[in-house]
Amino acid sequence: MSKKVGVYICKGCGIGDSLDIEKLAGLPEEEYSIDTVKIHEAFCTKEGVDLIKDDIANGVNAVVIAACSPRVNYDVFDFGVDKIVERVNLREQVAWSHAPKDEDTQMLAEDNLRMGIVKANASEPPVPFKAEEDYSGKLLVVGGGLAGMTAALEAAKAGYEVILVEKEAKLGGFLNKCKQRVTFPYKELTPTGIEDMAAEVSANPNIKVYTSAKVDEISGGPCLFNLKISQNGTQITEKVGSIIQATGWVPYDAKKLPHLGYGRFKDVVTNVEFEEMAKEGKIRRPSDGGEVKTALFIQCAGSRDPEHLPYCSSVCCLVSLKQATYLKEQDPEAVSYILYKDMRTIAQAEDFYRKAQRDGNIFIRGSVEAVGDEGGKLYVAGYDELLGEKIKIEGIDLVVLAVGMVPASKPEAVPKIKAPEGAPGADSEGMIEVAADSGFFANRTLNLLYRQGPELPTLRYGFPDSHFICFPYETRRTGIYTAGCIRRPMESYQAEEDAVGAAMKAIQCIELTMRGMAVHPRAGDMSYPEFFMQRCTQCKRCTEECPFGAINEDEKANPLPQPTRCRRCGVCMGACPERIISFKNYSVPMIGDMIKAIHVPEEDEGKPRVVALICENDAYPALDMAGIKRMSWSPYIRFIPVRCLGSVNLVWIADSLSRGIDGIILLGCRHGDDYQCHFIKGSELANVRLSKVAETLQRLALESDRVRYVEIGIADYHKLPGILDDFMKVIENVGPNPYKGW
Repeated sequence: MSKKVGVYICKGCGIGDSLDIEKLAGLPEEEYSIDTVKIHEAFCTKEGVDLIKDDIANGVNAVVIAACSPRVNYDVFDFGVDKIVERVNLREQVAWSHAPKDEDTQMLAEDNLRMGIVKANASEPPVPFKAEEDYSGKLLVVGGGLAGMTAALEAAKAGYEVILVEKEAKLGGFLNKCKQRVTFPYKELTPTGIEDMAAEVSANPNIKVYTSAKVDEISGGPCLFNLKISQNGTQITEKVGSIIQATGWVPYDAKKLPHLGYGRFKDVVTNVEFEEMAKEGKIRRPSDGGEVKTALFIQCAGSRDPEHLPYCSSVCCLVSLKQATYLKEQDPEAVSYILYKDMRTIAQAEDFYRKAQRDGNIFIRGSVEAVGDEGGKLYVAGYDELLGEKIKIEGIDLVVLAVGMVPASKPEAVPKIKAPEGAPGADSEGMIEVAADSGFFANRTLNLLYRQGPELPTLRYGFPDSHFICFPYETRRTGIYTAGCIRRPMESYQAEEDAVGAAMKAIQCIELTMRGMAVHPRAGDMSYPEFFMQRCTQCKRCTEECPFGAINEDEKANPLPQPTRCRRCGVCMGACPERIISFKNYSVPMIGDMIKAIHVPEEDEGKPRVVALICENDAYPALDMAGIKRMSWSPYIRFIPVRCLGSVNLVWIADSLSRGIDGIILLGCRHGDDYQCHFIKGSELANVRLSKVAETLQRLALESDRVRYVEIGIADYHKLPGILDDFMKVIENVGPNPYKGW
């Protein structure tokens, strides 16, 4: 692309008061081939925007705007996908955070402008990816329960074709076993309505239903997913654009709770078995079919227990309140005890808790010590925390265990729980892998043909979720979303809302992919990685390190990119030792040129230079927030935003040090089990790579202290100035880079 570059320097928001704008405006034409340089009081105004548009009409196609943060006014400075727009942050990270009219502040602004011009010169307008084969706009929903049917209906109402696969012979899922529901506004019991919903799904012309069926294989990526479905011995092929997994949950295996009497006494049942009894019409004692006059519900049966389910399943309390109501409706004289650790009725479900109290149910906060049998009736011995004494409740007809929810999928990674003290095989954090027969595992569901495994990667306890409150429904497989209790424990009304959200995300994925755009978190990005295969050494690092399965391999270990799976994080670019992977607007040479554009003063000037490679998702906005708060930090640091720290190629660090840069700091997201990285593994990979850099620095007689990685979240803006100043003190202590001036 032949470029005609325009540089536009804003004086507004205090920039003109802080900097010598005329001197700054002279830099582009002195050092670069620039077509026009203009200054304005406020380029974000209509007059300012029109000024830029007039130049664009006269041939300018690369626009460098030195003004406010690129995180604001992005819609104002949108001049079309065929124009390169590079934003230089002079407001939040220069004028608002450094001393006005100061030499160092001026030098910071000049370096920022140099880097922006270099990046604009190196960028090309991205060309949207379009596969050779036809795209599909259909949705696949796996699971025909409440969440799955809701997602299917919502997508169908929006005009999209849906393929619904259910392993059972009829739709409805777990609600087929339920007598009633407690749903919004949580005042009374209501019919499940599941049969009417199933009939609506079956009658909808936009929904193709496969019951008694399963997914045998899924290959491809968004808008290019190829499916093989088996139904009653017949294999069917379909092509879809996105996928929603709504396969629900299974109850935790109560056979693992013999201390609560399950398996030893017939009249100890699970909440699922109790629900089935109520659905059949009569709640009776399993041992002899006798009437139930007294029932005791044990909450958190195996849940919130480090030896079983460490987490809370969220809805067990509400279910027990519902089932105690069943008993009262069957026999108003019946007595229900609810023995709980904490009564958790989420949000407005508190109203139903109040109703259960008014109905005369007896609530005991405490713990169970023993369940036994005396004279044909059960007893429960325990401890009442509110009374501070031991209790024994006798003459119980039925004990109901509120067992927790387990995701009905086979996790790719074996989940871990807190190990009992002294247990063999525990890791450094005291966690131990869950045994394969623990109740965490069910059958495979998606059977993905991905190098990284056949099912969705999961979080710590086996739920395939994104981990982020800002990215619900997302998984680590692009175009595949989760809804309902496969994603996290939730009650039925929440599952319906969840399914609507998942359907919307699945539709967005189809629409963006068809336009060649990325989905979250770089939604709308039309760049994608390009591979210069002539130099590929088949090292497999890109295929192994991609967090999203966007790169498979052929039989010779050559990478096989799947661009519609790609989230444009650049992790593959950072991984490649041969630097054969690049984007039109983000590449290893581009960032290298930005580093080279930084003016490095001579050693005797006493002005060190530090490069900060900073994650655009958390650390960069945190830095902006610190600037907005008028916090300050060293003017010797030059910030270069990167898509993810996982995209950082080690050659950038080598280039920086070889040019005399005194230190490099990487600012990115938290990694580990409680990860914060928007690209899952990026920060972790950067940390691993940096450990190798330390060894290299020591061999070159350079102090390893010159390179540092710091975890920073978007809410940690107040910590940033201190972190940066502390690092500058380290650089002052180790002294100037000995390669300075070479």
